[in-house]
Amino acid sequence: MDTLRDWRFWFTLVLLFALNYFIVDVLFAPQQPTQVTIPYSTFIQQVDKNNVVSVISEGQQIVGTTRHAVQQPGSSEKSTHFVTVIPSWGDSGLGSLLQKHDVTVSAQVQGTSPWLTLLETFGPFIVLGILLWLVMRRAATGAGGLFGLGQSRARLYDPERPGTTFEDVAGIDDAKGELQEVVDFLRNPLRYQRLGGTVPKGVLLVGLPGTGKTLLARAVAGEARVPFFSIAASEFVEMIVGVGAARVRDLFTRARQAAPAIVFIDELDAIGRSRSGTIRIGGHDEQEQTLNQILTEMDGFDSREGVIVIAATNRADVLDPALLRPGRFDRRVEVQPPDRAGRTAILRVHTRQVPLDPDVDLDELGRQTPGLVGADLKNLVNEAALIAARRERDAVTMRDFTDALEKVMLGAERKILLSPEDRQRIAYHESGHALLGLLLAGADPVRKVTIVPHGRALGVTVQSPQDDRVNLSEEYLRARITGALGGRAAEQLVYGVVTTGAENDLQQVTAIARSMVVRFGMSPRLGPLNLTEPGYQDGVGPAGMQRSFSEATAALIDQEVKRIVEECLAEAQRLLAENRFRLDALAQALLQEDSLDEQEILRVTGLPPRTDAVAVAARSA
Repeated sequence: MDTLRDWRFWFTLVLLFALNYFIVDVLFAPQQPTQVTIPYSTFIQQVDKNNVVSVISEGQQIVGTTRHAVQQPGSSEKSTHFVTVIPSWGDSGLGSLLQKHDVTVSAQVQGTSPWLTLLETFGPFIVLGILLWLVMRRAATGAGGLFGLGQSRARLYDPERPGTTFEDVAGIDDAKGELQEVVDFLRNPLRYQRLGGTVPKGVLLVGLPGTGKTLLARAVAGEARVPFFSIAASEFVEMIVGVGAARVRDLFTRARQAAPAIVFIDELDAIGRSRSGTIRIGGHDEQEQTLNQILTEMDGFDSREGVIVIAATNRADVLDPALLRPGRFDRRVEVQPPDRAGRTAILRVHTRQVPLDPDVDLDELGRQTPGLVGADLKNLVNEAALIAARRERDAVTMRDFTDALEKVMLGAERKILLSPEDRQRIAYHESGHALLGLLLAGADPVRKVTIVPHGRALGVTVQSPQDDRVNLSEEYLRARITGALGGRAAEQLVYGVVTTGAENDLQQVTAIARSMVVRFGMSPRLGPLNLTEPGYQDGVGPAGMQRSFSEATAALIDQEVKRIVEECLAEAQRLLAENRFRLDALAQALLQEDSLDEQEILRVTGLPPRTDAVAVAARSA
């Protein structure tokens, strides 16, 4: 096997073939006499003159000898050996003519080289035999199976040149601290083994998309300076049954050979879903076989070998319980969205290579971006840099970041033509949102209101908090519902009719009210109950699945949701009616300016700024 892979073997083989051809076909080839080519008519004339001694027929070609040399037309060459070609229509009297003049006639089939004949006969069988032998040897040694189908597709990152370290990870210090123990074990395993302790075989990173799970895993490998095998769970599964399990075996074999090492499996839920509630069709299931092989491999290696499996998922609730038991993924690390200080730290990491203008305040940007995760903040910095480049700036300014944040959160600005009536209606709709944001106790401060279309929205009211909130009160949730209904209430108050512009508002209102009733126990008639179940969203489940509560309870849930929304709508209508002059003033200012910031909104309405808001929302018409 190793001989066939050596380039010197193939070079020697080619050299021998070339040497054989040179000796047989060049050095020892018989010398051919000089031969001239004559027309067929000249050939007939020479026959008539009794000058032709013998001819040999080779298809349409005639090769012969003469008693006296003949000359090739147009040339000074003469020879007793000639060649001519019979015309395509043939000559039926040629045989009689040759016999009449006593010309010796023979026929010859054009031969081929014996080496070529041998190659054409046995070459395909030899090549097929070599390929079959190589495939069988590869399958027998476990080097990836037939045609490499069972070979792992994991990418190996160079441990000598780590691309990511903990310095590149910010805003998720809690998760980073938990993984520091994994790094210490890979660097100093004897420190833990001397007292009989073992580091978990598997670490499961759980968090929303974009929170930095993959970045954390690569940072662990970079800090520990060990081989890092990275693969997405979906890459295990193929159409052919058994390939996924073979790839799992190959991956863990490679990891053990490179130990200490880290195996990172991204999106584990692609193959690790629970087997209990899944309907199987047929006798074999590739996903289940792959999952079983992962479970077997994690049971089969000792943590002292120095192989640690890190997996990431944003759907830990659907994973099979066998994955989460001690001895497999027995440590679970929650990767939470960053808080205000974390967002500022992430922005500092992503702006290391970006020239910033002195007016850029990263702390203020961290305050204005609640709810954004690491991937969102990286995209924000990139958008700001692109905007600054389009404006021919030498550094990114705070205005560039503000415009980029507006684009990221609200969507790109659209240039569409609106009629004066539509602009006025949109202005009153957004003014209703903004004014209630200033009037409601506990509401979010209004940062900006605009009637310039962004994304799918014709107008947008932006509200963001003074600081992050981790616990939502009933007062705050009702303020959210009331504020979201401000656009619809303003249209009813001014025009007496409503439009489809409140569709997105009503979706938010319904979701919040149902969560209050079903999840948070904020309904006096239902009491402190949580009625959500796995597979259900706020009590609403897939068709065919039975709920644990009765139809009467379901009807009561609907009644309570409707009651909360109607009470909030009545409150919105009352507040806007009492402050109609402020509503008109804000709408007129929007029609003139298109967009108003926080200070301009406060100046137009004459209301003081709010300081008790602690959550975020962006409402669109």
